[in-house]
Amino acid sequence: MPEGHSVHRIARQFARNFVGKRIRLSSPQGRFVDGAKMLDGHTMTDARAVGKQMFLEFDNGLWLRVHLGLYGAWDFAGDIHASGTDAAIRGRRRRNVGPAAAAVTLDLAGEDSLQSIGAPRLTRLRMAEDEQVSVGAVGFPPEPVGQVRVRLLAGDVVADLRGPTACVVLDPQEVQVAMDRLGPDPLLDDSRAAEDRFVTVVRKKPTPIARLLMDQLVVSGIGNVYRAELLFRAGLNPHAPGRSLSDEQARALWKDWAHLLKIGVATGQMMTRDGLSDAAYGRALRRRADRHWVYKREGLPCRVCGTHIALEEMAARKLYWCPKCQS
Repeated sequence: MPEGHSVHRIARQFARNFVGKRIRLSSPQGRFVDGAKMLDGHTMTDARAVGKQMFLEFDNGLWLRVHLGLYGAWDFAGDIHASGTDAAIRGRRRRNVGPAAAAVTLDLAGEDSLQSIGAPRLTRLRMAEDEQVSVGAVGFPPEPVGQVRVRLLAGDVVADLRGPTACVVLDPQEVQVAMDRLGPDPLLDDSRAAEDRFVTVVRKKPTPIARLLMDQLVVSGIGNVYRAELLFRAGLNPHAPGRSLSDEQARALWKDWAHLLKIGVATGQMMTRDGLSDAAYGRALRRRADRHWVYKREGLPCRVCGTHIALEEMAARKLYWCPKCQS
């Protein structure tokens, strides 16, 4: 399932390439015909991500809410442009995963995806958990591929949505209710109040901290990968009740989530390891196996203490952790 960094990146694609344009909406699959009619021909005025959910606003006051879930993905095609901020990132490398380090945006093959995305009418960009760019002579607009729930066409750019858990039209009041239900997202609100909200909820709950971090009503955007990595980086036992954490431990989790989320949005990858050389950092961006401390490393020695990484199931999701470092 796409985690928070992916959804924020998708929202930025819409902000760059669709906001301010009149959008033609259709449902090639036929399952969203009524919803598409409500928005067809209207101008997109806003694109927001809150955790794992995205909200697109139109000039008739209605919004499109999309939750990709396990199988959803967006395909972009056409004259896709990167923003000035991301263009400035291009080509620089980060030696360490730190707040002041330089960033680089790479696709799965280690290529600069911003350069590829900018090729007018030649690029298809798939945005789900991983971003894949392919370049070829593609007619515009391209034919829908697969079961496209909704297509958004804006002159020289097109976005196709396939396999979402949710794709619904909401009025402003319904959008506010949906947003208010979600836990705080540090990329939207990094205030002390948002931090306090997270800390207060966590420290009241008898629920294991590993389950709390996956609860989107507690904190927005964290999925299975970031959950495992955050707990390892904090040295916390995933079974520890939320209320057993100290104030300092809970605040440190919030701050580290904000830190890792920014890295994920900048690079497009869930990079969670620190202190890597330039060469090691480049390899990690290309290969998930080199990117994480514990995620999907069951049975392998811990990178810190050598203990075999454990794998168990918690709330129907796989949990990876080090029994020694997180004892």
